[in-house]
Amino acid sequence: MAEHILDFLKSRGYIKQAVYEEELYAELDGKSIPFYVGFDPTADSLHVGHFLALMAMGHLQRAGHKPIVLVGGGTAMVGDPSGRQDMRGMMTKKTIEHNSACFQEQMSKFFSFEGDNAAIMVNNADWLLGLNYVNFIRDIGIHFSVNRMLTAECFKARMEKGLSFLEFNYMLMQAYDYLHLYKTYNCLLQCGGDDQWSNILAGADLIRRKEGVTAYALTFSLLTTSEGAKMGKTAKGALWLNKKKTPVYDFYQYFRNVKDEDVENCLKLLTYIDLKEIANLVRYKDQRINLAKERLAFEVTAIVHGVAEATLAQQKTKGAFGNGAIMPTKKIKGNTLLIYEILADTGVAPSRSEAKRLILSGAVKVNEDKITNIDATITQEQLEQGFDLHKGKKVHLRIEKE
Repeated sequence: MAEHILDFLKSRGYIKQAVYEEELYAELDGKSIPFYVGFDPTADSLHVGHFLALMAMGHLQRAGHKPIVLVGGGTAMVGDPSGRQDMRGMMTKKTIEHNSACFQEQMSKFFSFEGDNAAIMVNNADWLLGLNYVNFIRDIGIHFSVNRMLTAECFKARMEKGLSFLEFNYMLMQAYDYLHLYKTYNCLLQCGGDDQWSNILAGADLIRRKEGVTAYALTFSLLTTSEGAKMGKTAKGALWLNKKKTPVYDFYQYFRNVKDEDVENCLKLLTYIDLKEIANLVRYKDQRINLAKERLAFEVTAIVHGVAEATLAQQKTKGAFGNGAIMPTKKIKGNTLLIYEILADTGVAPSRSEAKRLILSGAVKVNEDKITNIDATITQEQLEQGFDLHKGKKVHLRIEKE
């Protein structure tokens, strides 16, 4: 008997919260239902923060269910206050359309827009922008308690600095999205990151009040480190799925260098590797865990950028780029960030003056970035997480803090 999709998602760590869970088990069992996830079109690329939801959507589609990708073209003109301390800027319709097209190209690597349960993409601007505000408030606003809304985390975090009435409408608009998709596509399940729990519950509750049917809410775990910090942030900013914004090598290196304690979770959430194989990969807690990191980096990069690009990034990470050896590692003491000092301290250069000469000659790279300023530094994050140091074409070291 095939494993139930909710049990599968739970076993890999995707699910954080669900409402009416027992009924949802039955709803997802043996029939296809439409489900939706909303995406904010404020950039022309998705990033690693979206990765987990995209993987979960793919698993749900392969279990027979129909993904609806909701692009928030209408709500983006208001701005979701969740997790923010300020108000977003407005976006043009042309920008939103461009960003949505970029999203679909990236999403097609995780789930299909073709076939019997093909994913569809909708834009809530199509139904939100033409609403009559008085009718909307009379028909929808009557079902919302202001006192209850103010207890939601997305609003509580903004109360001290001030929450505009414009943003206060966001929960009503997102709830209306769910109601519209229920009426139009018989969508009975909304999914999203756990920071969207209050908004998703509001939509399910609105459908129950307006239509008298049970609608479901399901949130996914956020991609975080073992310390609880969000993953996907680098010294250069977000880790994008577009290689023009984040080069493939840098993308690969990010996952190659995750902390030991985060490898297993990333393998479960961000790859298709079987759980038994994952357990085998992470059974060692010494330097052999690096083999699991290499597998993680390859698999994640292959999903986003294809096997050829992942293979190239893997080859670049090897010792002398072609001899198949694992790049040797050097440990450094202290907290120096100056690259010329690191070159001398690791023995790559025989002295600090020679290290400066190497830098000025263009022979030094940190990861894929050529260093030409003798006062150049690595970031504190690179020092903590480790980085690749290259001298010319023959010397390639992995530098880690002792």
